[in-house]
Amino acid sequence: MNAQSKYARRLMVLALSAALAPVAAVSAASAASLTASGSAALALAGVVAPHSPQLGSHDKHVVGRLFGGDADVPYPANKKITVKADAVMCRTSNVDITARSCILTFGSHKRTPKGREANEIYATEALAGVPSDGAAGTIYESLSNLVCTLDPGEIKQKAGGGADCTFDAGP
Repeated sequence: MNAQSKYARRLMVLALSAALAPVAAVSAASAASLTASGSAALALAGVVAPHSPQLGSHDKHVVGRLFGGDADVPYPANKKITVKADAVMCRTSNVDITARSCILTFGSHKRTPKGREANEIYATEALAGVPSDGAAGTIYESLSNLVCTLDPGEIKQKAGGGADCTFDAGP
């Protein structure tokens, strides 16, 4: 083997290593615990809450009004709303550009929004810092162990606080 082909092989190995490095970083990041606060947390709670069988209709209504921009929602002082989901997995495609869907898991209950509603959840996951992953024309964003806590009294103050979420990136 001549020196030129050895050099070409080393370049190819280096190029492959560089190409695979981001994939390894995303996989490692997908196991990480993450947090979101402020507007990103309110948005995440706002898109998940309507699907939650664990929330009563009044709390869903309050979360919807808060997410819709109405901070003056009457709610008992010092009472918080907790939005939980075991998993939120959304997918879209860069090949079939009409494909958008999510699976939201709440214990044994699953919800499967599609289209515009799924796109809102997908985009909100990205806003909250959930990393994307994908292969073969499908792009995934998924999180697990979602717990969002909303304090309507603090949100009403319009000082940037009152919404916090914790979750694990990935399934």
